[in-house]
Amino acid sequence: MGQITPYNEQESKTKQVSRMFDRIAPYYDFLNHFLSLGIDRGWRRKAIAEAAQNDPQRILDIATGTADLAIAMAEQIKPQEIIGVDIAPKMLEIGRVKVRDKGLNKVVHLEDGDSQELHFKDDQFDVVTAAFGVRNFENLEMGLSEMYRVLKPGGKIVVLEFSRPKLFPFKQIFNAYFKYMLPLIGRFTSNDQRAYSYLYESVQVFPEGQAFLNIFEKTGFKSNRCTALTLGVCSIYVGFK
Repeated sequence: MGQITPYNEQESKTKQVSRMFDRIAPYYDFLNHFLSLGIDRGWRRKAIAEAAQNDPQRILDIATGTADLAIAMAEQIKPQEIIGVDIAPKMLEIGRVKVRDKGLNKVVHLEDGDSQELHFKDDQFDVVTAAFGVRNFENLEMGLSEMYRVLKPGGKIVVLEFSRPKLFPFKQIFNAYFKYMLPLIGRFTSNDQRAYSYLYESVQVFPEGQAFLNIFEKTGFKSNRCTALTLGVCSIYVGFK
């Protein structure tokens, strides 16, 4: 897998990703929903339906960002605790305001931390989730291994990630939108065109579908499966410890 970084600098990918998301944090939620035409909400609902099976009580949300998925899981699954971890402090600041406004402070806790070096002990969580975050890992296998480590035996991983549509002509239309229009919109709204060029480039090199499931298996997960959503724009990956 190629290593694509947001700013093509000597700094580590982890630090660049942190800086990138801090820069676009005030615009992140709006652009997410606007650029996906609101379809991202449906993708999250499918991920939550997967996470909700077997009534999990402790959930870890990796690359939680502004806590959209964590908040939705708290409202719909009603677990005892959800911990969200992210490397971008400004994203977490926005997330904490959203958590407080929803009255979920006792359930959802957001922490600054690197998903590839989690501080939690082994076998702590019933479910580990990640929505549009694993693509940004500097070391994908290390990040997935950490997610595996903190899962309880029999626990479930649910990953939502962009993929590449295959169907003509949707593939060509989607790629043109993703490659040219999205960075242009990002430049006028967040003043960081490079952040949205990185989004397209990182999706192009991400090991989607069976290739990603192979990494799941390599890091220990079992009964792994992938479901393509919206003609392959996004995929949901599920596995068990």
